[in-house]
Amino acid sequence: MALNAASHNPTGAKTGPISGPPPPTSSETTAALLGSQKDDPLGQHAGGQDGGDQDEGEKIKSEKELEKERKKAEKAKKFAEKQAKTVTGASTISTTSKTKEKKAKSDGTKDEPLPKYVEETPPGEKKILKPLDDEFHKAYIPEVVESGWYDWWEKEGFFKPEFGPDGKVKTEGHFSMSWPPPNVTGALHMGHALTNAIQDTLIRWNRMQGKSTLWVPGCDHAGIATQAVVENMLWRREKQTRHDIGRTALVDLIWKWKGDYHKKINRSLRRMGGSFDWSKEAFTMDENLSAAVTETFVQLHEEGIIYRANRLVNWDSKLTTSLSNLEVVNKELEGRTLLDVPGYDRKVEFGVITHFQYEIEGSDERIEVATTRPETMLGDTAVVVNPKDSRYTHLHGKNARHPFLERLMPIITDDYADPEFGTGAVKITPAHDFNDFAIGQKHKLEFINILNDDGTLNHNCGSFAGMKRFDARYKVIEALKDKGLYVKWDHNKMTVPMSERSKDIIEPLLKPQWWMRMKELADIAIKAVKDGEIKIRPEFAEKSYFKWLEGINDWCLSRQLWWGHQAPAYFVELDGEPGDDSDGERWVTGRTEAAAEEKATTKFPGKKFKLRRDPDVLDTWFSSGQWPYSTLGWPRQSDDLKNFYPTSVMETGWDILFFWVARMIMMGLKMTGQVPFREVYCHSLIRDSEGRKMSKSLGNVIDPIDLMEGIGLEALHKKLKEGNLDPKEVVKATQFQKTAFPDGIPECGADAMRFGLVNYSTGGSDINFDIKVMHGYRRFCNKIYQATKFVLGNLGSSFTPEATATKTGHESLAEKWILHKLTIACKEINQNLTDRDFSAATNVAYQYWYTALCDTYIENSKSLINDGDAATQLSAKNTLYTALEAGLTMIHPFMPFLTEELWQRLPRRPHDKCPSIVKAAYPTYNASLDDPAAEEAYELLLAVSKGIRSLMGEYAIKDNGTLHIQLFTGSAHQTCSSQLPSIRSLSGKAVSQISILNPEDSRPRGCVPFAVSASATVFLLVKGRVDIDQEIEKARKKMTRAGELVKKQEGILHDENYNQKVGEELKEVERRKLRDASKEVEEMQKAVEEFERLKLE
Repeated sequence: MALNAASHNPTGAKTGPISGPPPPTSSETTAALLGSQKDDPLGQHAGGQDGGDQDEGEKIKSEKELEKERKKAEKAKKFAEKQAKTVTGASTISTTSKTKEKKAKSDGTKDEPLPKYVEETPPGEKKILKPLDDEFHKAYIPEVVESGWYDWWEKEGFFKPEFGPDGKVKTEGHFSMSWPPPNVTGALHMGHALTNAIQDTLIRWNRMQGKSTLWVPGCDHAGIATQAVVENMLWRREKQTRHDIGRTALVDLIWKWKGDYHKKINRSLRRMGGSFDWSKEAFTMDENLSAAVTETFVQLHEEGIIYRANRLVNWDSKLTTSLSNLEVVNKELEGRTLLDVPGYDRKVEFGVITHFQYEIEGSDERIEVATTRPETMLGDTAVVVNPKDSRYTHLHGKNARHPFLERLMPIITDDYADPEFGTGAVKITPAHDFNDFAIGQKHKLEFINILNDDGTLNHNCGSFAGMKRFDARYKVIEALKDKGLYVKWDHNKMTVPMSERSKDIIEPLLKPQWWMRMKELADIAIKAVKDGEIKIRPEFAEKSYFKWLEGINDWCLSRQLWWGHQAPAYFVELDGEPGDDSDGERWVTGRTEAAAEEKATTKFPGKKFKLRRDPDVLDTWFSSGQWPYSTLGWPRQSDDLKNFYPTSVMETGWDILFFWVARMIMMGLKMTGQVPFREVYCHSLIRDSEGRKMSKSLGNVIDPIDLMEGIGLEALHKKLKEGNLDPKEVVKATQFQKTAFPDGIPECGADAMRFGLVNYSTGGSDINFDIKVMHGYRRFCNKIYQATKFVLGNLGSSFTPEATATKTGHESLAEKWILHKLTIACKEINQNLTDRDFSAATNVAYQYWYTALCDTYIENSKSLINDGDAATQLSAKNTLYTALEAGLTMIHPFMPFLTEELWQRLPRRPHDKCPSIVKAAYPTYNASLDDPAAEEAYELLLAVSKGIRSLMGEYAIKDNGTLHIQLFTGSAHQTCSSQLPSIRSLSGKAVSQISILNPEDSRPRGCVPFAVSASATVFLLVKGRVDIDQEIEKARKKMTRAGELVKKQEGILHDENYNQKVGEELKEVERRKLRDASKEVEEMQKAVEEFERLKLE
């Protein structure tokens, strides 16, 4: 590291000697993490490591890989995990902050741990900055750095949209987003943290570009999720059900629950740094959003898009409500499996197919059928065979007789029956199977419901009535055996649908519900994307979007819950005319009950009636599907709706692309005539380090607060016990926590967490989340913190930066190089963020800070500032300031707290009145700083110094190192000759002598080479200091490896397919690799010859 880790001096004070360097990061690992150095052999090399084998094992990309940047980002993510684990070590990370560890002093005593930090700044006031030699500021401590800023940002209104002098959107444009509303059922998890990190990066970046920006926060009432949690809590604490306390009391209890957890959610969002406009906060059951739901329902019912029908739904018998497909988890079984089912003392058998027979009416024949749900035979109303199946031709038109009920079931023909599967005969239960439902409608079969809402069998089941459904399963099998109709059972690979909330087995059940026709809406949603009105990223998500919408079914809107938006629908009870709930003609809708009554009067003139409001509530997705426009004021024509709709981006997980995003698009287009957003970005799902889905019952769900602030193992256990988990699940989850977090979770801070999560976002596969990676980025935060301290300590208290970040004409080569790196980084990071290549954007920032600024320029600036004349010193300081200031603003969208803490300590440029880095201008590409020639020249110096350090380390030369640099081109010779002091500075103190050799000079005797490139080779004098035979063997191995690389590169460059598909720039990269590898073969061959000669002396 290029900084003095022991330097805690106040601004302007001289830096003392280094007493303890921070942990090093190898160039190999850093380059791998950054991803963008794959073709650059000139990166920094850690002393003591052999840099001669840099190209060994380097992967040659295929044509497809060259065209897919996402592949590179995926690889970078994996290396990021490796880097963090390398830094933090294989052992479990201690939860104690590094600054709180007891360090041994020179006198043998030990430091005491720091007391608990208390922020002295009054809430809402600008943070009081303490001196950097304060005990809490000597080293980076997330808690200290991240305190005090958010309340001030919010109070100052930095997150609210700014408009032009005319009160309209600024000329720079606008950028708006809606936060995907989390369920008010508990604490946030890492998926929410990922969403926050990506969205806040976008909103801060756009705000810093001068746009009018709006980011709307809010929460979802989450009907079934919230009611299920509260009902479980009510039962555990009071042993009461919702029916015991009634609808009003339960809803009041949920509102109280909502109030508590809503506050917790908002505290977490603030702690993570989300720059929301809190004055626009929304809740799906707020007055305006409820008005939007009512308006949409009534309007769509009047148009016939919403209709009433008796159809099959996913029924949860424990919660006694229908469910959306999203709330159903499909459990795959390979064969016979016993599963726990709520309400049953013993486990229930699944994964079995039972064969039995029906007798044919009027004969002794029987027909064999099979089912995985024997109890459903009580609702059978037909047996279907294939019309071409000759085995059953003689039975066409005949009836099977039900063995337990007075029921005849016709034997019908349909291609649905597969003659090759099983017996070729299929029992049909239209009221309890989605496939059978379609057959029943097609053949006009009788639909017989056999279930009560609570999962017991109803009056249609004869002697089985009143039994619980799975108790009846075993009773039916026993009864079949008694009648001699049972045949056998077999293992059966199958999918069992389970309620995500209650863990109950889902039953298809006929229910009169409100449905929404989707085909017409889906067509316009497909067209909007195909016409380019909406861009969906990544590409695979767009394909999935089309596939789902093209096969869309009508949407069941009704939920048999008490928490949510009650349907604004009224059944008209006519005097003396009984009606059917499923009859849509007897229903009216209204924005108010008075409006509904007026409609009923018009519909049934002269008749007496009463209105009975539907007790059901609407699917949560119906309200959240209107989130983008309802949060901006619709159905009112508000200023926010005019200024910020359509919104710019909807960023969310790909898993709700269909259930939420597609519905927002359909409903937005239908209700407003415009798309709800211009772009959809689907991030990956976060799984645990073993690739498992995060689940409270597994104990692998991580609260972002715990990751930011750290938490001990016992505290983790306590949170489990205080939650709503079943006691059995608490035991299981506790055991996992002991294994995964034996010492708890270390304090990582919001900035490290945010940066790490954004770096994970490659737009590809799911994320295997690892705390060690997050903790590794805390070390990166420390790197930035210490770098800024160094700069502040060297600028001097009287330093005033230039008015603009431009060249003065007095810059050294090192300064030109860092300014070039800066402007290229600005160009790349802005393009990456535009392309939503978030991982690449963080890699650019990481590379600039870690490699270019900290490990290279700051190191070189020491000699410029300490040894240069006044003009040189001033120029170096101005460049140092420019590089640091732009670096902080560049990384601010990812790390808001750390950058504000450090930016506020910088001296301001003349006339710069910007109050906060939040409002600072984001750095952009500056052509005047773009200097490829300086980059090439300085990176030659870096490569040469790397070669020197590598040789010194490899041969363990710790002092009096004598080196020669042989240059083979005029430009290389001129660069190295003129910059020899810089080479000495970068090469380390162990070097005592460096000389420059011309191309025609003979090879220095008694030396080992390091082939920097085709234009330069470094030689280290080792005669009398090494084992000759060992070095001969080593040189031969290097020569062999370099020779293999030469063959590989020649193969690539002679590949016709490669040459046709790849551009000239990439070809030149491969040609350079070939030249460098060839030069290394040549140098290693000469090295072997030199060692052989030395043996003879």
